Amino acid sequence: MSDYAYRRRKRTKFFHHCYNNRNFKTLPHAIDPEDVSPLLFVIKKIRDKALILLLLRTGMRIGELLHTRVDDIQLKERKIIILESEKNRIGRVVYFSDDAQKVLKAWLKKRDPSQQYLFYGRRKDFMAYASTRAIFSKYLEKAGLYNKSYTLHCLRHTYASELLSAGMSLESLQQLLGHSSVEVTRRYARLTDKSLENDYFRAMSLIERGEIHGHYQFNS
Repeated sequence: MSDYAYRRRKRTKFFHHCYNNRNFKTLPHAIDPEDVSPLLFVIKKIRDKALILLLLRTGMRIGELLHTRVDDIQLKERKIIILESEKNRIGRVVYFSDDAQKVLKAWLKKRDPSQQYLFYGRRKDFMAYASTRAIFSKYLEKAGLYNKSYTLHCLRHTYASELLSAGMSLESLQQLLGHSSVEVTRRYARLTDKSLENDYFRAMSLIERGEIHGHYQFNS
């Protein structure tokens, strides 16, 4: 085996190891704060608004929401019972906001009461994932956000990032997201670590002002 082939093989094995290693985590992809309002604004169909807003306000996985039955919802208490998590098979409770409650009420009045699932399809009891993805893509295009590479799962990431930014503890967020380990939840803290951001800009301002030993300045 040539030296080049050997190094290439070693590099491939390294990346395969990294991909399969649970400690190798990429940052979650949240929707930019300035893009959330334009996205919600273009959604006029009440079913679609309820679907997107519930994903954004509950942090539920897409499959969990699609398998939600009307009986799982406690509208007055603003919570949904997830009997079995999609990933770890452990049940949990999630909550939703006032704006989601308002839209959900409107959808419950309009939907077919004979259907047991909150969001239902034509050929299945519950709406298909492909249909949900097509709905989301349509509104991304209407909002001029199609080139941002947002996916439905980004709504869950946005939910987590916003709650951490608002001061929620990692332990509470872990329970809401249904993570088996707080270390999984900790990835979101890397998106919202204001102390790290403040430390960087405070130190960089000293460098730019030439207030450190052996400083240099870049004059444009």
